Formats: sequence, C-alpha cells, structure tokens
Amino acid sequence: MNGSNGDSADGRRTSRTGAATGASTGRRTAAPAARPRGGRVRMTGKQRREQLLDIGRSVFAERGYDGTSVEEIAERAGVSKPVVYEHFGGKEGLYAVVVDREMQLLLDMVTGALTGGHSRELLEQAAFALMDYIDTSTDGFKILVRDSPVAQSTGTFASLISDIATQVEDILGLEFKARGFDARLAPMYSQMLVGMVALTGQWWLEVRKPGKAEVAAHLVNLAWHGLEGMERHPKLVGDRKA
Repeated sequence: MNGSNGDSADGRRTSRTGAATGASTGRRTAAPAARPRGGRVRMTGKQRREQLLDIGRSVFAERGYDGTSVEEIAERAGVSKPVVYEHFGGKEGLYAVVVDREMQLLLDMVTGALTGGHSRELLEQAAFALMDYIDTSTDGFKILVRDSPVAQSTGTFASLISDIATQVEDILGLEFKARGFDARLAPMYSQMLVGMVALTGQWWLEVRKPGKAEVAAHLVNLAWHGLEGMERHPKLVGDRKA
C-alpha cells in the first residue's frame, strides 16, 4: 500500500506545536473507512495516520521505545513497513508525535483544571487532574515517564513537569506574598509540589488503590498542612555541610 492507494506522507517529523495542531488531544478513533470489494479496508491518509498513532501508542507503552519495531507496528496495522516510513519517517518520528500528543493532553488537563478559587482548591484541582490523566490515559502516562531516547523537541517527562510547575508557580507566589514569605522561592516550591504528585502518580499506576480522588485528597493534605506550618527560614536539624 502506498500514497496512490490513499496513504500519504502527510506528517513525517512533527514538532511539539505541529503535533497538536488540527488534532484532538484525547483518545482518537479513526472515521470508518471505505470497504471495497474483496473485504479489504481502504483508508485515507488521515485515517491511516491516526491508526498508526493509536497502534504505536499501544506498543510503545507495552514494550518501550527500544523494544518496539516498525515491523510490529506495520504488522498490527496490516500494512507494509514503507507506509509507516511514509507517514513518520520511521520509529523515531512516530514516537515523537505520540509523545507530543500525550504531553499536550496532560498539560491541557492540568492547566484547564485550574479554574480558580481558594489556594487549597487550586492545589486539589491540579492534583486530581494529574491522577485523572493517569487513570484515563494509562498508556500515555507509561510512555511519558520514560525518558525519550532520542534528541527531539518533545523533551522528557521532566520537562513536562517543569511546564506544569510553571503554572503552579504563580499560585504559590501569591500565597507566599500573603503569608509574608519570600515569593522568589515560589518556583522551587512549585517544582517540589508537582514532583511529589507526579511520583505518587507513578506509584499509583501499579497499585490503583485507594481511588484517585482519595489519593489526591491525601496529597493535598500533606502539601497543604505542610504549608500551614512552614517555617520562614527553615534549617536542617542535623549537622550537615552546605
């Protein structure tokens, strides 16, 4: 199957911005394809691209980048290897688009959940949004928690956490000012808070107990009451060298 049969090279290597353009960020279902005589499914280039992305996402989550091959993706899609190369330029290009989409989905879910209210409520919204992403996009989260093996614009899960922490930074900055703390420390504390939620999410991915709402509540309990009793100039109790 090649471009003349409906599959086109409509998206080789895609940047982070380009990957999110013109496509929804949730789970995607390709539109029904025409079925000509003989029972063979014939897809448009867009439908084939979405099919390969869905299959690639599943295989990358199951086997990791190194354990995934273009041969297996092509076999599961019922196409030849050249079709995968036409659309993405190879495994690296397909992986880049999958990661781009998942990163954008998670970032959108977290930032979209910050609808306002009391500072504690904002913290709850961010924590639950991340837990909700892990629950509803498990394959995507499994892919994101692995560092990218190739140099590309998508970066890594650590860079995504940094993006989310930037959103939380403004909230903490206002809270710090209201409490008389140094607002310049807000970026560091936002990294701490978001990192705590992310690592807890990785643990919960395997155990799935208790439920995500309860986990989010306990996360907020630790973070919020820690902030309530926070010292303005904390020092280590033990004898530690700087």
